[in-house]
Formats: sequence, structure tokens, C-alpha cells
Amino acid sequence: MQTWNDVIRLANHGAPEPPRRVEKTNAEWKAQLTSEQYHVTREHGTERAFTGEYCEAHEAGLYACVCCGTPLYDSRTKFESGTGWPSFTQPVEENAIRYKKDTSYGMVRVEVLCNVCDAHQGHVFPDGPAPSGLRLCINSASIKLVTAKEPA
Repeated sequence: MQTWNDVIRLANHGAPEPPRRVEKTNAEWKAQLTSEQYHVTREHGTERAFTGEYCEAHEAGLYACVCCGTPLYDSRTKFESGTGWPSFTQPVEENAIRYKKDTSYGMVRVEVLCNVCDAHQGHVFPDGPAPSGLRLCINSASIKLVTAKEPA
């Protein structure tokens, strides 16, 4: 289980090896994604709070990267943070996501990215519930829910 100290270490010293890599041109991403998905995942945007499809979703399944389909978060680690974005305590696998120091907008934060295709997911904060204490604050536009009834 990752802790805030693990997040900071990984943000400063690199990510674990991804299971595979997916790389596309901007034109290929634009053809595949909606304009909002492209803005959030490829331009490091953020959707407005409380507007995302998965903000209050409670269905069981895995949340996969909307760009490459890599499973990133399990619905069993999702919790109601009250922040307006889907929040998770852990990634599905340690090498599914990577962390990067983000100094945009005059703040110091830790960005969460898909480790396979570099899609911006959101940010991670040290104010989540036990046992990890993490709150991975994720944009709905960057993920898709895959249930047991649906193919990946």
C-alpha cells in the first residue's frame, strides 16, 4: 500500500516501470477523445467540481484510463471526499499510475498520470481516509468505468 511518503519519493525520483507503453500523436488523441477528454488528459485540464460522470457513482468495477484502457482504480477504493471529483485511496497496481511534481498556478501539488500513456488524471493529496491516508482526486473525463457486465 502506498503512503504519502511513497508518493513524494516517486514524484521526485520517477515512476515504476509501466506494464506497457501507448504513444500517439496529438491528432490521433484528438480523433479518439471528446474535446473535454482531450483537454483534461492531454492538456492537463480539470473538469468543474461536481460535474463529472463518476463523482457520485457507486457501481462496482474498475476505472480504466479513457485514453489507453489500462485499469487504474478499483471501485472498492473509491470514497466520498466531498470535493466534487471521484476520489480513490490507491491505484489498482503500483505501476499503473505515476506521480509528478506540479508547480502550476503558483501551488505545489502532486499530479497523477497514467503510467502507460501519460494521460493527466488529477492530483493526489495526503488527506484521505485510513489506511493509506491518500486522496487521489481524479477527473471523470480521464477515466471510464468497466463493470463485470461490460468488456474492457
